Parts: sequence; structure tokens; C-alpha cells
Amino acid sequence: METSYHPTQHTEFEPIHHQETPVEHDTLLIAACGLEHGHIYSMCEGMKKAGAVIHWVWDEDPDKVEAFQQAFPEVRTASSLDQILQDKRIQMVASAAIPSERCDIGLRVLDAGKHFFSAKTPFTSLKQLYAAKKKVKETGLHWAIFYSERLQVECSGFAEQLIQQGAIGDVIQVLGLGPHRLNINDRPAWFFKKATYGGIICDIGSHQIEQFLSFAHAQDATIQSSIALNIAHPDHPEFEDYGDAHLIGDNGTLLYFRVDWFTPNGLTNWGDGRTTILGTDGYIELRKYVDITNNSIGERLYLVNHGGERQYDVKGKVGYPYFYRLAHDVIENTSTAMHQEHAFKAAELCLLAQQQADNLKKEGAIR
Repeated sequence: METSYHPTQHTEFEPIHHQETPVEHDTLLIAACGLEHGHIYSMCEGMKKAGAVIHWVWDEDPDKVEAFQQAFPEVRTASSLDQILQDKRIQMVASAAIPSERCDIGLRVLDAGKHFFSAKTPFTSLKQLYAAKKKVKETGLHWAIFYSERLQVECSGFAEQLIQQGAIGDVIQVLGLGPHRLNINDRPAWFFKKATYGGIICDIGSHQIEQFLSFAHAQDATIQSSIALNIAHPDHPEFEDYGDAHLIGDNGTLLYFRVDWFTPNGLTNWGDGRTTILGTDGYIELRKYVDITNNSIGERLYLVNHGGERQYDVKGKVGYPYFYRLAHDVIENTSTAMHQEHAFKAAELCLLAQQQADNLKKEGAIR
């Protein structure tokens, strides 16, 4: 008797490389400003591969501009942000400025009739988020946000494919671990000021909440608990080196994540970022940047379901479709890279979780 096929009964899945088409040359001109965080390089490199021409760069620090032009020698130096905004040829501006300044830059960019591409975290207050929402509604322009721990990780892209194909059944819970190396002597002063970086959940927790919404197909969530602590850095009293949170999605799915700045020097990269996605009929584990002691540079996915166990090395096998889709969205006035509501909802939940953690501190419930 022939048995019916069911995806949870086998592990014979293979990653599918996205076949994205770059936009035509010279049809998308962009600029970069606010070079405080290294994400600006990934953002611009991704857009360049998608066919965008990076025409201008500006930052108050000429050394940062010079370093950027070493990576992108074709880019011209603008005398000010105003020069970029007044150039009618520029369709989008990318920025990785100090987190607390990103919203104001974005508002100016949209007022100038251009789309905005922000590094995470895009906002440090709910007031900023509401202003951005209002401006997007007024202008109809994109406020794209680079949540890199999903958008620039190929095993995350493969996990999405497996979930869509039903390899682990229905998603129950997402468990996210986001450790980072501090490199304390290399950090600028703003990095340790709550008003400028927003708090650990607001900052690096943003990756965790965004990928939960995506993997679990949730459109919203409620914050069940959140904590943000300064455990080991008393010389920087406004800094938070540990955070965690528990959320429940509007579809009943669950999230727990932990973020921290305690990556030891012995690890071969900046952080052992991992994600486990539990389903009704199996689970997926992502070892994004390293698979410790296994001579791996990351991009490794483990799948376990009723059909068995399988390890995948995904590097070079999925690609980064986000940038290509964003490039086409800007030109074609579409929304294929990431829906605006999703991008803003991830930011909102980060801010609410950070706010709840801050309130616990004020009430004296935690140190």
C-alpha cells in the first residue's frame, strides 16, 4: 500500500538559492551618511550588488569618510547631509548613525522625497517610532530597517524555506541567543550612554524579535517579561551587558531570547549567535557565525524531525535576496523586501520590552 508523502517524515531538503535580478545600471542612486556603525558597509555592499550606485557619502568625521571610500572608491564626498538631500537624483539614503539620531535623519530624508534605509536599532524611543510611522503615512516612502541577523544570514533564509515546506510542522517556539564581544576599549562614548544607544534589548535584542515574527509568522506579540542588567561594568553605569525577554505572539507562538556582551576572547569570532525553532514535528537549530570546535565559520543548520537528523552547511547556497528586493521596491514602488508594518512592529516590541525592563529597575525589582 502506498503511503502519502509528509514533509516531517524525511530530511531530504536542499537549500534553494534565490534567483534575484539586480536593477539596471544607473536606475538607482543612493547615498550613505552616519558611519558610526559597521553595518553601513554591509548595507551598502548589499545594495551595490543589487545594482544600486552609491553616489555620495557624508559624515562629520573625515576619517570615517576616508575609510568608507577605501571600501567604495567610486563614492564622492558630500559637503553636508543637505547636499545629499538636495540632489534630486538620489532615491534612497542609508544610515548607521548614532542610534538616537537615526530617526531625525530618516525624517529629513523622507521630507526630501527619498526612501530611508536604517541600521538597527532604528529608534531609541516610542516617540521616534510614532514620528516615523506618521511620516511614512504622509509620504508613502519606505523606511527600511536592516535586521542583519536574519537578512544577512543564509542559514536563516534556509530555515524560512524549511518552515514554509513544513519540515518541522507548525512553529511552537523560537529560542534566540545573541551574545556579542564587547571590545570595550574600541567603543565610542555614545555606546555607553542609555539615551544614545537605547538599552541592550532595544539595540541587539531587535534582531531576536524581528526573526521571531518572521519565523513564527506572527504579526504582533505581548511582552510577558523582560530584564536588562549591568552585571560586570560598574565603570559604565548606564551600560547594560545582559538582557532577556519572553514574548507570546498573536498566533500563540512563543519567544525567549537572551542577549549579552560576554563573548570570551577565546571564541574565534564576535559571537556564537544561535537560534532554535521548535515545531510540532521537529526542530531546527541555526549556528549562524560559528559551530564551536567543529572548524566551522558558521552558516550551519541542523534539522531534526520524524525522518531523522541532518546537518547542512549553507554558506553560498541561499544568498541575500533582501537587498535585491529592496532595490526593486524603491524603483517600482512595491513592498517585497519587508512589509513596513513588520519592520516597525519589530522595533515597537523592542522598545516596549526595553521599557518594561527599565520600569523594573525604577521599581527596585532588579538591580
